[in-house]
Amino acid sequence: MSVHESGEMYLEAILVLSKKSSFVRSIDVGEYLGYSKPSVSRAMGILRREGYILMSKDGAITMTDSGRAIAEKIYERHTVLSGLLMHLGVSEETAAADACRMEHVISDESFRAVKRYAAELFRE
Repeated sequence: MSVHESGEMYLEAILVLSKKSSFVRSIDVGEYLGYSKPSVSRAMGILRREGYILMSKDGAITMTDSGRAIAEKIYERHTVLSGLLMHLGVSEETAAADACRMEHVISDESFRAVKRYAAELFRE
């Protein structure tokens, strides 16, 4: 299964929010991303239909194994890329914004190389 960039962003947001609270709702995701209720509602419906999230009757969102795998992949990319950019002297705000765009388009091969390089760089 593949998910579009916007779906990846939603899944990553759910992951980040779930690290802060065990109860994540659509409204929390919307506030975190700065998106409108209708946009979030539509996205949650798509993610649910595609099997990436589950929603309980009380509105709690949980990720399925496939949803969590995608979220963790994107979150790792964001963390490594933003860390590397900040190490290179980019401001935290710019590094985070650039990493957010890069994390969705970088190939697995290129990311593995960047990750290896960053690991070597940060060990020194």
